[in-house]
Amino acid sequence: MRAILAPEPGGPEALQIVEVERPVPGPGEVLVRVVAAGVNRADILQRQGHYPPPPGHPDTIGLEVSGVVAELGEGVTGWQPGQECLVLLASGGYAEYVVAPAGQLVPAPPEMDLVDAAGILEVAATVVSNLDLARLAPGETFLVHGGAGGIGSFAIPYAKGLGCTVLTTAGSAENLDYCRALGADHALDYHEDWVSAVKELTDRHGADVILDIMGAKYLPLNVRALAVGGRQVTIGLQGGRKGELDLGLLLNKRASIHATSLRFRPPAEKAAICARVAKVVWPMLAEGIIRPLRTQRVPFDEVRRAHELMDAPGHRGKIVLVR
Repeated sequence: MRAILAPEPGGPEALQIVEVERPVPGPGEVLVRVVAAGVNRADILQRQGHYPPPPGHPDTIGLEVSGVVAELGEGVTGWQPGQECLVLLASGGYAEYVVAPAGQLVPAPPEMDLVDAAGILEVAATVVSNLDLARLAPGETFLVHGGAGGIGSFAIPYAKGLGCTVLTTAGSAENLDYCRALGADHALDYHEDWVSAVKELTDRHGADVILDIMGAKYLPLNVRALAVGGRQVTIGLQGGRKGELDLGLLLNKRASIHATSLRFRPPAEKAAICARVAKVVWPMLAEGIIRPLRTQRVPFDEVRRAHELMDAPGHRGKIVLVR
């Protein structure tokens, strides 16, 4: 079967379509024929050599796919060949077939196009699991950075659907308008003093929960923006790995900072997260509380263009590779 790897780290030109053996499902696993694969920031990092897959997983890039069940491993129940599904992966998604533990498959959202659905499971699993960790509650103020990207495009309407006041940052007038259209109460230009804006807009209260993709660059700024008792969850390092933390300010605010990764969690944890997404998010999609993500489709053979689009300024929503 065909699969996409980056044998040597580099830019989009490093991506190669190669022939590899089709995976075989082991006990408790399912083989899925891929219809479409979501493109995520982690894919860019893997291509650049910064984010290799966990040991024992294929070097093929890709963390999520939509597809059709092709074969069941020993002991699998609840699935049948021919059923449509979404799959959360540690790697391997840019391929014609993938294999995954049965718990990492979920039915596609009702009445949602299977190709568009390819880009929702990884972001939904990331946002839901981390906002559960942060104990985001109705009535609280929520701040997510990068509101026009994949994570932000899902986190904004999800938090709004939970009954929160939603703030976000973005870098252009078009992206700020896009975030407002998604439901953000306030969209802030990150080139400006967004910390002071957060304080002003919340009557000096600050953000109860911050979902951070930036890491080191925003660490001191986020601590200043947090409310007393606030909770920050860092899920990305786009602004670097090492930053300076004012522990005195964090202590005075009785605030907390968590750092998490979805990719390296054990299968049992991923299965629980997938089940949680299907239980909580799919009804919100059906009821129109969350609208399907804006999806840009790119043919499988044009994967380099997909990564160029992801790298380009002004990227919004999700990109999916279509076979």
